[in-house]
Amino acid sequence: MNSNVPEKGRPFEEILKELENFGKDDPKYKEAKTWSLVYYLNEEYTQFLNDAYSKYFSANGLNPTAFKSLKRLEKEVLRFTADLFHVDYEACGVMTSCGTESCMLAVKTYRDLGRSKGIKKPEMIIPETAHVAWDKGAEYFGVKIRRAPLDENWQVDVKTVEKMINKNTVMILGSAPEYPHGIIDPIEKLGKLAVAHKVPLHVDSCVGGYILPFMEMAGIDVPVWDFRVEGVTSISADIHKYGFAAKGASCILYRNIDYFRHQVFANQDWPGGVFASPAFLGTRPGGAYAAAWAAIQANGIEGYVSLAKKTIEVSNLLKEEICKIGCFEIIGKPIVSLLAFRSIDKDVNIFAVGDVMEEKGWHIDRLQMPDALHAMVTAPHEKVIEAFITDLKDAVQTVREHPELAEEGQAATYGMISHIPLRGMVRKQVIDIFAESYKLNATEIDLSDSSAVAPGGGDSEAGKKSLVDKIIAWYVKKKS
Repeated sequence: MNSNVPEKGRPFEEILKELENFGKDDPKYKEAKTWSLVYYLNEEYTQFLNDAYSKYFSANGLNPTAFKSLKRLEKEVLRFTADLFHVDYEACGVMTSCGTESCMLAVKTYRDLGRSKGIKKPEMIIPETAHVAWDKGAEYFGVKIRRAPLDENWQVDVKTVEKMINKNTVMILGSAPEYPHGIIDPIEKLGKLAVAHKVPLHVDSCVGGYILPFMEMAGIDVPVWDFRVEGVTSISADIHKYGFAAKGASCILYRNIDYFRHQVFANQDWPGGVFASPAFLGTRPGGAYAAAWAAIQANGIEGYVSLAKKTIEVSNLLKEEICKIGCFEIIGKPIVSLLAFRSIDKDVNIFAVGDVMEEKGWHIDRLQMPDALHAMVTAPHEKVIEAFITDLKDAVQTVREHPELAEEGQAATYGMISHIPLRGMVRKQVIDIFAESYKLNATEIDLSDSSAVAPGGGDSEAGKKSLVDKIIAWYVKKKS
């Protein structure tokens, strides 16, 4: 055998030590040096979630008539969420594995609702800033996207949305907030459109669902975005984000069963028995239910309000300090805990700044259209704000002194990809390289290295060309 499976089983302790070593180069989230992906409070709390998860480690939510404990846990999480979102218990919903699953389920639901009304070519209207999960859902379920532009406030342009509504529209979308810049779309205005045109309105609050209600409780001014808006028919929210549950826990809630029934899958003729499923997953890990329930019980309303208040204080401080540097501006006016900042100085390449910050140990996401860096703030970031700003100032100075950094590493990759006009070919190249990385003989993708994955693995001649090299070569050839 060519795999790493030993002939004889190894000691548990030895295996666990090796597993821990695998993560030595992962983002340092326990040190609050990660500005996305992870929502970490402290080690004691994490161990508590581990303990809660382990109590239902082998339990399976596939059959709600078997593990009645999981059905109870799920229902209690959903009832808590319904209270937060101001909808009564006539609401219907499920826990899912992640925000992507929740969003894609909404696409499937509204497509099928549209079919029941005779719509054969379903369309959905989403903002330019909608999470990419909606594109994924549209591609998987054959729903055409009509993409609405933003207004001067970086919110979806409601007037354009109204013009886009037609006989094939199965749903419209608003975000609370959208991921790239942390801006909340005008949900009340979209709700009026939804009611007037009798079109379902989904609110994607995967990021904001478990912080916006507590911000409001803390006295922070938050626009109405939930089921209090008449036209809102469903909301998605990830409890494994600002609900600080273990990974693998999201929710989708519908105002009533008339919508939810279109999400449910059933097959009455399978030889294995009559089968029904409320979401995508068959096997649904019981530990995720238990940890989500435990997180709610451990934090309580008071705990979540305190976390929300601290998070917004830290986020506001970060925005102030970034702007004080003088060469950056915050995109829009985000009131939640997500923000994006871009360079307003031609001598400071924002992606080069990102590269330098990564060398200093910070994990920061890159954005495009416009080019920017992104931060998702949590309360524990309070302890690193000073260090982050110091390093950010140093990074700016380094980039000013070394303009060539804009043509190297990820700065070159992201800079080129974000500005090539023919986006379809960029997509094709990205798919090719991403797919190649899943070959069992492939090397890891490294956007800053010249040995990005290619056919035959990283050691082949093709593998010696980086993603940016390939796209540049194609683009030059196309132009000539």
